[in-house]
Amino acid sequence: MTTIVNQHIRAVTCAALFIGAPVIIGVAFVFVFAMPTVPAQSIQCTHPVQPVRYLGVFEPDAPNSYVGVDQFAHGIGRQPNLVTYYSHWFVPFQVNFATAAARHGAITLVQIAPRDISLASITSGRYDDYLRSYAAAVKKFGAQVILSFGHEMNGNWYSWGYQHSTPAEFVDAWRHIVTIFRKQGTRNVTWLWTVNIVNPQNNHIPDPAPWWPGSSYVNWVGIDGYYYYPSWTFASLFGPTITKVRELTRDPILIAETGAASSTDQPAKIADLFAGVRAYGLLGFVWFNQDGVTKTQDWRINDPSAYAAFCRAAMGYTRHLS
Repeated sequence: MTTIVNQHIRAVTCAALFIGAPVIIGVAFVFVFAMPTVPAQSIQCTHPVQPVRYLGVFEPDAPNSYVGVDQFAHGIGRQPNLVTYYSHWFVPFQVNFATAAARHGAITLVQIAPRDISLASITSGRYDDYLRSYAAAVKKFGAQVILSFGHEMNGNWYSWGYQHSTPAEFVDAWRHIVTIFRKQGTRNVTWLWTVNIVNPQNNHIPDPAPWWPGSSYVNWVGIDGYYYYPSWTFASLFGPTITKVRELTRDPILIAETGAASSTDQPAKIADLFAGVRAYGLLGFVWFNQDGVTKTQDWRINDPSAYAAFCRAAMGYTRHLS
């Protein structure tokens, strides 16, 4: 879900929906809520271990521009406090984008994609200079950064994933990367292990357990999944994978990529997404505001009714947590 295309977001004002409700711009929305204690293995996490709520977005002009995020913020009536961009191997940390995000009260989430890179060569140290340079840049930036490596590894569509590389190779590479950052003294990183939703019907997308690096190398778990069909709900879409993750760890869970096509009754799915995140006690979600890679699905919020649904749900989301 990472093809970069240009798009224009229809600006839809939510002013009428926010009469009497304050809209905070440029300040991170951080909300603490009850959840089981994070296990002791996560003690090396420098991000606060108490869960918080995130309303995030990916826009396809990131990290080259923050315009798309601003347009999305205007449409939903508030600034996201989490913004994602995707980064190929060898690309340095995009400090300008992260700085813009920080000015808007948002944390940057980087999905690092080692496309066509041997995982074994990462573990062997071949790319240590690149990793040390990346770690130094993040450390110098200073503010918190969320890093994810090799997302959706339990799917078979990426070179680092299922049926292309072994789970053991992935685990070794993950641990090596985290170790490099720690040796560099880069403590302002939250390590997000991002999996795809499982597919129990035909095991096409298996249980992610074999790819688990261990709690001492992971701070948060990310889950990617999309509302492809009108009959799908949050529980049917994400529930089985949340169960599998909870067999591995009690670390906080973020829906790291999600969206709903207009053909699925997008406003209803938006409401279901917000409600599901609350019901399962998750960190929050990142809306993938781009058309589908195959062009058969369009996850963008373009319709005024969808924007209105997002505005209403976002108000309830924050009010529920205040």
